[in-house]
Amino acid sequence: MSEKAVVLFSGGVDSTTCLAMAIERYGKENVVPLSIAYGQKHDRELASAKNVLAYYGMEGKTLHLEAVFANSDSTLLGHTGEEIPKGTYEEQQRASGKSVVSTYVPFRNGLFLSAAASMALSLGASVLYYGAHADDGAGNAYPDCTVPFYTAMGTAISEGTGGELRLEAPFIKANKADIVKEGLRLGVPYELTWSCYEGQDEPCHVCGTCRDREEAFRLNGTVDPLLKV
Repeated sequence: MSEKAVVLFSGGVDSTTCLAMAIERYGKENVVPLSIAYGQKHDRELASAKNVLAYYGMEGKTLHLEAVFANSDSTLLGHTGEEIPKGTYEEQQRASGKSVVSTYVPFRNGLFLSAAASMALSLGASVLYYGAHADDGAGNAYPDCTVPFYTAMGTAISEGTGGELRLEAPFIKANKADIVKEGLRLGVPYELTWSCYEGQDEPCHVCGTCRDREEAFRLNGTVDPLLKV
């Protein structure tokens, strides 16, 4: 009997690459993409997720967790009205004097993984993927993308499911350039993905995630396809 995998899937570079890896390993009939609406300013990514799923001929599931973050002042959330900071995460950290960046949503990945673990068990899955990587964890910019967080959550999920479910973050020690390299090998349709934190129709090219994304393609000797449209 084949294993079944649930993939936390936002429609961005990291999670789409994870999705492609899971498809390659388990077959798309054994992979369930799970997207989450949480009040993000860039809900444009949910439309991109649907486009990616159409490309692969798959259906996904969506959870709505907006109410959990109703009191958060993260600049990533639409209800705050706060501007998304410009520049790399390192530049933001220097400017603010803080390690955690303003677009961090409190324990977001902890909540996502807990909810996804429950759903994964109900669906008969034995593995849960998420696309955290070293660039986001660097300097503790996003504490829920670090190796200690991944290790702790992996233990909690294994213990809390009686060993029936394991957590995998294949890029936890890799950078975004490594992710793009793997995605190019897999033929990931990056032209359908979305990363920008601004909730607009076109990428802003100056927020931290846009900068990180475009640099990752450059380091792989190519150009972000969203720069070509």
